[in-house]
Amino acid sequence: MSLVAEKPNGISFEESENQLMIAQMIRDFGEKEIRPKMMEWDESQEFPVPLFKKLGGLGLMGVLIPQEYGGSGFGYHEYVTAIVELSKIDGSIGLSMAAHNSLCTGHIMQFGTEAQKQKYITKLATGEYIGAWGLTEPNTGSDSGNMKTTAKKEGDYYVINGAKNFITHGKSGDVAVVIVRTGEVGDSHGMTAFVVERGTPGFTAGRKENKLGMRASETAEMIFDNCRVHKDQILGEVGEGFIQSMKILDGGRISIAALSLGIAQGAYEAALQYSKERHQFNQPISKFQGISFKLADMATKIEAAKLLIHQAADMKNKKKPMTKESAMAKLYASEIAVEVCNEAVQIFGGYGFTKDYPVEKFYRDVKLCTIGEGTSEIQKLVIGRAILK
Repeated sequence: MSLVAEKPNGISFEESENQLMIAQMIRDFGEKEIRPKMMEWDESQEFPVPLFKKLGGLGLMGVLIPQEYGGSGFGYHEYVTAIVELSKIDGSIGLSMAAHNSLCTGHIMQFGTEAQKQKYITKLATGEYIGAWGLTEPNTGSDSGNMKTTAKKEGDYYVINGAKNFITHGKSGDVAVVIVRTGEVGDSHGMTAFVVERGTPGFTAGRKENKLGMRASETAEMIFDNCRVHKDQILGEVGEGFIQSMKILDGGRISIAALSLGIAQGAYEAALQYSKERHQFNQPISKFQGISFKLADMATKIEAAKLLIHQAADMKNKKKPMTKESAMAKLYASEIAVEVCNEAVQIFGGYGFTKDYPVEKFYRDVKLCTIGEGTSEIQKLVIGRAILK
């Protein structure tokens, strides 16, 4: 399903050839490379780095990156399709792929110099490097204006001190985009974005989080202790870091909306299939109105989420302002995904509570979607401000 405007007087709702190709490629790859090992990764909380190298070989680590930098050169509709198809199998893999693409890689691509793009994007887009992006701190989640991590200028270098937490790939990422305070607390122009390479003295990984879901997607602290970074590592201008981050998060919300949609679709499809196979009172449970109505609600909400997501994707492709639309897509898709997964477990009954069936994992994974890259409450704040302007 796509909302690419193909004709002057109409919008096409058909999936493009590229979307169909990407979807089939990921389904084939996922059945062979992800499904057999995903519960093992989930139980052990292993972040499967070799898998992401393979995703790089498929062009999925640089979906939105132009081909001259080693990327696939696709737009946001294809990107949404890729995240959805990965997340229908394993939300953890969809999450890590999305964070790598939209946050770290996207930030350098949008605000980096040509030299920075040649140095980092060419490696990130192919999966040679895995990217991390650091905004959140232990005491500042949504309130990023009060961040404590600072960078003090010393000649041609900046000395960074502080810590970032809840960072996807905070331990395994080869390169991180980090937003730190270079000005006054609370000043939206008092923060700056730096690219910091793993191995830079003073840059280390802290604690890895032990999580409810998304367990194969690594979440860890990044610690900076007198970490000296050259001024050439600044993205854009000094003081632009927070403004840049808000723009990056607009696209990031589409990613998390797509992640939500994929998990919801995976849970719905599993519940639909099970409802046809499970017999009670001498008939499939899908024949009972109580179950068929649940499935009808699930299917309708998924379709509505799809439309919101592809509307935001269409606006992003056309470089139109889409802060409100991406927030709406993220809010709605994440909230209905939680509902869909809850109902899927209910349809499976006792079996839905076991790890022998897929909906147990969808149920655990999906909750992050209402929290990551801005909670549902923050999305409502963003939407409220937009409609009350």
